[in-house]
Amino acid sequence: MSHDVAILGAGMHPWGKWGRNFTEYGIVAAQAALKDSGLDWTDVQFISGANTLRCGYPGNISGATFAQALGWSGARVSSCYAACASGAHAINNARAQILAGLCDVALVIGSDSAPKGFFGPAKGERPDDPDWLRFRLLGATNPTYFALYARRRMEIYGATEEDFAQIKVKNSEHGFNNPYARYKKKFTQEEVLASPMVADPLRLFEICATSDGAAALVLCSMEFAKKHTTKPVRIAAVSTVTPRFPNTVIEMPAFSTDSAAGMAPPDILFRDSIAHAAYEEAGIGPEDLSCAEVYDLSSALELDWYENIGLCKPGEAEGLLRDGETTLGGRIPVNPSGGLACFGEAVPAQAIAQVCELTWQLRGEAEGRQVENAQAGVTVNQGLFGHGSSVIVKK
Repeated sequence: MSHDVAILGAGMHPWGKWGRNFTEYGIVAAQAALKDSGLDWTDVQFISGANTLRCGYPGNISGATFAQALGWSGARVSSCYAACASGAHAINNARAQILAGLCDVALVIGSDSAPKGFFGPAKGERPDDPDWLRFRLLGATNPTYFALYARRRMEIYGATEEDFAQIKVKNSEHGFNNPYARYKKKFTQEEVLASPMVADPLRLFEICATSDGAAALVLCSMEFAKKHTTKPVRIAAVSTVTPRFPNTVIEMPAFSTDSAAGMAPPDILFRDSIAHAAYEEAGIGPEDLSCAEVYDLSSALELDWYENIGLCKPGEAEGLLRDGETTLGGRIPVNPSGGLACFGEAVPAQAIAQVCELTWQLRGEAEGRQVENAQAGVTVNQGLFGHGSSVIVKK
């Protein structure tokens, strides 16, 4: 049985700091996706919203919030939260409805209004909340975890500060021509290395900002797509896997890893398993990819993802970067959109935005940042508390 669903429409609201309600951004993205699909709002039978906890009660029921803002139509609805993986989980909910034959057309929306500065702990006394506890007991902000991963990479594989800076340089060149990117400035390695130190060895320009933004997709069954387009781009797999015990790599917001004293670690570690499950479902491998969108919360993390999604073996990511293989024009361009380095985090929208970028790449519509003859791409990210997120898009 085919697990494919078609992407009829993709739309975004530009990332930035606009100071408006998240619903406004989501509606702009949804209307852009509907226009791209050639369908009307009343053609949508299912709305799948990716929640944002920062925008109060309406953000926790985003599916219905967007449905009301677009105009009640009686369509069925769902809302979900999976931290940074929320967008992929919303896509998966819509895909499941289509594959089950419960609807033909679904609209997926993610939108956020993020605070200034780095994310902080939730307000109030929350002693049962591990994410609150890591701030309160350890003072461990998100950049602290990113820096620990970067130090690990330097220690094990010999990564350098210049490598981390070069990721920012590469992504800034990719995102320079992206109309939806927040930051459209080409950085030099010297400029990156001269920016203030935030969490040693990571500097300000190597850590993604928090942003406002929104992204939306119109998904449909392959049968429905045949009536509206001759060559639809399709979603071939969605992975939302969780870790297997014992998880021996520390994950935010945990304080420690699981112990492997009484049981050997699994054959495949969590981050490696995220895209691996998507490859198995789609029946392709990393050798079939034309490009990839990965979650570069920090520049150093992008190097980890090269290995996690199978672009190279452990310890070879720096070589891939230095040889220009992951730059536009290289063997496997990574983050042709500019990635989080150019967008910043709009948490529930980001995984959907990654799929929007692959859709435009595979259609040949990514003007100024087009990957030549793009045939297939993968997205990957990871949400707090063990939420995997990977989507494979192909022609």
